[in-house]
Amino acid sequence: MELLTNFPLWSALAAIFFAQFVKVPIQYFATRKIDWSLLTSTGGMPSSHSAAVTALSTGVAFETGMNSAVFAVSAVFAIITMFDATGVRRQAGEQAIVLNQLVADFNKFVEEAKTWQKKEEQEKQKELKELLGHKPIEVLFGGLTGILLTLALHYLFS
Repeated sequence: MELLTNFPLWSALAAIFFAQFVKVPIQYFATRKIDWSLLTSTGGMPSSHSAAVTALSTGVAFETGMNSAVFAVSAVFAIITMFDATGVRRQAGEQAIVLNQLVADFNKFVEEAKTWQKKEEQEKQKELKELLGHKPIEVLFGGLTGILLTLALHYLFS
């Protein structure tokens, strides 16, 4: 039953759910369109990965202190996760955009050359996921979300 009282774990999970949920209204204000698929997608504002790892580190800091080895591990884990979100994963998303355009252009060429033998459009096209990584601002706000949410939870439950 110790799992139920693990503050760093619950603050990290709360940060993930909060960051994922808040993506919907943020996207609505930016585009005036509601996109419920953002609740379960990667990428976007704020970064739920960054929110989770900063909430975890903040929770660990409250539980064990900032001079503990566990906090050091969680802080390095957070830094690597956030760096990866803006680096490799972001570049993979950028490449996916270009690849999807190449696929669309190729499909258009093939369709014009012959009628592609009456296949369903879904069978002809499988898009790669473009929204994989995060812009640095999304990681920053994800990190701030995790820290602020954990601070609020700590003061609420302490």
